Amino acid sequence: MDLMVKERELKELGFSVIDDVFTDQEVEDILTIINKADSTKETFRKSDDLFAIRQFLKEVPETIDLIFNHKLKHIVKEVLGEDYFLVKSIYFDKPETSNWFVSYHQDLTISVNQKLEIAGFGPYTNKHKQFSVQPPLNILESNSTIRIHLDNTNEENGALKVIANSHSKGIYRPETINWDIEKETSCNVERGGVMIMKPLLLHSSNRTTNNQKRRVIHLEFSNQLLPEELQWSEYLEFE
Repeated sequence: MDLMVKERELKELGFSVIDDVFTDQEVEDILTIINKADSTKETFRKSDDLFAIRQFLKEVPETIDLIFNHKLKHIVKEVLGEDYFLVKSIYFDKPETSNWFVSYHQDLTISVNQKLEIAGFGPYTNKHKQFSVQPPLNILESNSTIRIHLDNTNEENGALKVIANSHSKGIYRPETINWDIEKETSCNVERGGVMIMKPLLLHSSNRTTNNQKRRVIHLEFSNQLLPEELQWSEYLEFE
């Protein structure tokens, strides 16, 4: 596993895929803990198309040691950087019969603890008692996301489709995509593998067509300090 290549792909393309970060047994152990979690809380979202756990590592802390295994810690430090810490976590379960799809977009917000009028931060939203805000561009450019795949994922069960290098173009409105220039890539990831991406990378996903689940743990990382009075809604350093 040449992490220097992965670091270069992340910077140049906006994404990279790394296989075999988790063994089958590690994936099963994580899923066992998730399946035992109390799903009646407000941070749990259930529908026919999607099951999600917001603030996942806060709600299911028993998974932390399993998720931050030696390989993932090494990837964070070598590909992202020594000074990165976790700022957001979500668990997604896209069921076998899901019609859930997401059109092209960038991830333009971060999760914070409260709403404050601060220059460069806004607008705010508040969903399920979770504040989100669009921060200054430099924070979005610095942040990275690691998506841990608990199932084989391809074009038929909602693998992310991305536009390479779109993360380098600032705020890129989906309606302005020039398909004469841009090229779509499907980020297929095997069970136990991870996809690393920049939040400004344009990405989307299709409906499931092959009757296969797509379960993903979505982790966001930053090395940026927020203004003193504002805090990340989740914060986790790891050794």
